[in-house]
Amino acid sequence: MRLDGRSSTTAQASARLDAGALLQAMRPKQWTKNAIVFAALVFDNHLLDGRPFLLALGAFVAFCMASSAVYLVNDLQDAASDRLHPGKRERPIASGRLGVAHAWLALAALAIAAMVLAIFLRPAFALVLGGYLILMTAYTFHIKHMVILDVFAISAGFVLRAAGGAVVLDVPISPWLYVCTVLLSLLIAFGKRRHELLLLEGEAGGHRRNLEEYSAHLLDQFILITAAATVMAYSLYTFAAPNLPDNHTMMLTIPFVLYAIFRYLFLVHRRDGGGSPEQMLFSDRLLLGSIVLWGALSIVILYWPWS
Repeated sequence: MRLDGRSSTTAQASARLDAGALLQAMRPKQWTKNAIVFAALVFDNHLLDGRPFLLALGAFVAFCMASSAVYLVNDLQDAASDRLHPGKRERPIASGRLGVAHAWLALAALAIAAMVLAIFLRPAFALVLGGYLILMTAYTFHIKHMVILDVFAISAGFVLRAAGGAVVLDVPISPWLYVCTVLLSLLIAFGKRRHELLLLEGEAGGHRRNLEEYSAHLLDQFILITAAATVMAYSLYTFAAPNLPDNHTMMLTIPFVLYAIFRYLFLVHRRDGGGSPEQMLFSDRLLLGSIVLWGALSIVILYWPWS
């Protein structure tokens, strides 16, 4: 009986460890990227409306499940190369803490649940979410090895998130939302590639083939171009977008965007950041503070009685 008791205790402990490893593999910290689905809700002046808020929240949950399924596919595909990376080798699948069979079952359940929820919310939104899953799967198996196109695929994933937020609410998709989303996501993606290249040095090609085609100087130029374009696009948005207050008070948010971008560049170039943007966001109080203040001021401007 004692042996049976010990065996039962061991099995329960193993199940708990598997659950923890699975949760880590789902990368909940990266769910912050899906918050962009709320952009249409906020900037189309529906933040205080009950039903639109619930629809946007449902879209956020659906994208969290879909993105976690994609992360599991990526980790299954890259387990061997991840073991060569000083940070990624600790991922649950690469380290062996999460079994391959469990990972496949979990990703199938997450993808199916995400699509069922998407159909329930709005069939048109399900098409957007399905497109996201197809694009990210193609990225995992092929596109991520293609120079420049790999970064554009990441950017397209963010655009689909933003578009999904508008589609689920059945509101027009602002071209400014596309432009600013594309540029900002390109900036973050190029910063991530730069971090990988410098961290792995001579072993970069072994981790990902296309890293051999990049150079730190080339990526610095890409980052410079996209950073400047992001600032210009956002500044023009605050003056020209038709759904903003006529008194141009939205321009008051420009300094916060400028500071956030400059702070991000500082962290990338002087603090070796960029490899994990979501971790950088929560670990750097100044960057997080500038984004929170931008969001708070934007809501005040959009929802104040003068608007």
